[in-house]
Amino acid sequence: MMNRFEGPGAQEAQIRYLDGDFQVTRPGAFVRCAVTGESIPLDELRYWSVARQEPYLNAAVSLKREIEANANASVLKS
Repeated sequence: MMNRFEGPGAQEAQIRYLDGDFQVTRPGAFVRCAVTGESIPLDELRYWSVARQEPYLNAAVSLKREIEANANASVLKS
């Protein structure tokens, strides 16, 4: 049995992340979370970073990535 991310036409989309919206630059059915690598159907995509141009699975994963990015930025400034 195939899921909706397998089979003909089920490829990863390429997205340009904007403030409050996103633009599909290459059609596809899903994107991959930048932290977990899990597939996110485009109709379920709610969390991303405009600055890093990354999608996230959910709010908790988004927060985790934001904390990591800010910690890394603090270390680089020291």
